[in-house]
Amino acid sequence: MPTLKLVSDQDFWSQMYRGRHIAVFNHRGRWQAYLDHAHQSRVEFATAEHAVRWLALRVDGPNLQRAA
Repeated sequence: MPTLKLVSDQDFWSQMYRGRHIAVFNHRGRWQAYLDHAHQSRVEFATAEHAVRWLALRVDGPNLQRAA
């Protein structure tokens, strides 16, 4: 799981995770998620941590299915 190190007044965070680019952006108090620079428009999050966890699960999801 990626580690999230946000400064309290920071509205944007990004990182490479397992070869994929993940990012979160605070837009009007709601956190939006980006996977490989594509906005995931169907979801918004109350916290950056929730958005990052969701993105990590999206990246890990195919890997978890293969392991089963």
